[in-house]
Amino acid sequence: MKILAIESSCDETACAIVEDGVNVLSNIVATQIAEHRLYGGVVPEIASRRHAESIYQVVQSALDEAGCTLNDVDAIAVTYAPGLIGALLVGISFAKGLALSADKPLIPVHHIAGHIAANYISHPDLKPPYLCLVVSGGHSHIVEVLEHTRYRVVGRTHDDAAGECFDKVARTLGYEYPGGKFIDKAAKIGDAHAYKFPHPKVDGCEYDFSFSGLKTAVINLVHNAAQKGESIVREDVAASFQRTVCEILMVKTMAAAEALGYKTIGLAGGVSANSGVRDALQRACDKRGMKLYMPELKYCGDNAAMIGCQGYFDYLAGKRADQSLNGIATLSLEKISE
Repeated sequence: MKILAIESSCDETACAIVEDGVNVLSNIVATQIAEHRLYGGVVPEIASRRHAESIYQVVQSALDEAGCTLNDVDAIAVTYAPGLIGALLVGISFAKGLALSADKPLIPVHHIAGHIAANYISHPDLKPPYLCLVVSGGHSHIVEVLEHTRYRVVGRTHDDAAGECFDKVARTLGYEYPGGKFIDKAAKIGDAHAYKFPHPKVDGCEYDFSFSGLKTAVINLVHNAAQKGESIVREDVAASFQRTVCEILMVKTMAAAEALGYKTIGLAGGVSANSGVRDALQRACDKRGMKLYMPELKYCGDNAAMIGCQGYFDYLAGKRADQSLNGIATLSLEKISE
């Protein structure tokens, strides 16, 4: 079964052709990073316009690379939530047009479910149930993956997501957007124990995250040093900050896994490309005899292959949408499990 998948939830216009859920025949991504870098972050209006300009060519390129036509495709999958509403609507509108004109089933896919599904592409042997840590620019979740289409969120951030925290700290340290990769690179040469940063806790929510206080602590350190005319070693700050984030993510995930009895752990989302996060979670799992699954780096960021993979499982579960499908800016994973 071949699925044409479209992803446009933020600043990547992407299309992929995925066969039987795990065989990626093509995976085209048109990025807008260079333009948004001028503003230090994603500008929603610009993102929407660039999606509209790029989507036809991206879809055609995906079909060409896969060596097939729209007639060879069995269904159309598209990200419909969560994300920037204008950006989502470009992909949804195009997908609805394709589905209507070619008389193909339309499959609505949740973006975070797609990130989780990226693991099935890299590891076809991975099967639910398992526990998955999802870390990205807009989300930080600990999720019980009960089935391929059913989830229970046991931990989430109460303020900033981990990826958002990376970007804001990177900007404070003078790195370009998106800042995660610059923090990661600097952390490899900095002293990870040069600075001690707080591990914020959320009262009454054992597995929930809070990164706002950590972000503020780093920003205050940098600004106070500047006001006093003191110098800092930004590689040391980056390394100490990344170590702290990794410790928070690892401790919460391991606590949830042990309490809920999981021996299989997944990692997903854009921040899953961070070497510090990958190493910390791998060491923690090895120490406890747990099996860790992580997507290949090319499937960590936003892409359409992961949407095609999840779309396959959604299709098997009977999920379909009609021409009334709309974008939803915020939608819990648990909501789609009902």
